[in-house]
Amino acid sequence: MGKRLYVGNLPYSATESDLSAKFGASGTVESCKLITDRDTGQSKGFGFVEMSTDSEAHAAIDSLNGTDYDGRPMKVNEAKPQEKRSGGGGGGGNRW
Repeated sequence: MGKRLYVGNLPYSATESDLSAKFGASGTVESCKLITDRDTGQSKGFGFVEMSTDSEAHAAIDSLNGTDYDGRPMKVNEAKPQEKRSGGGGGGGNRW
């Protein structure tokens, strides 16, 4: 089991410090990052928490997955490795 956890179904009012405090009850939180919209800065409702050990990560999943966070059941599980994205772009056609 990895130490990096995916945390989903968060209320938009959630903050990194609140999330860190919730996970701190299960062990040492190495880092906490909420994902936000790059244009508006609004939370996208999910983030990632890194725990210091695998056992603390497992304890956090067991104790927090499905628990209520401002009326929403949090989803907590092991984060999957980020997939490589292909180079985007494209377009084409005549520009003239």
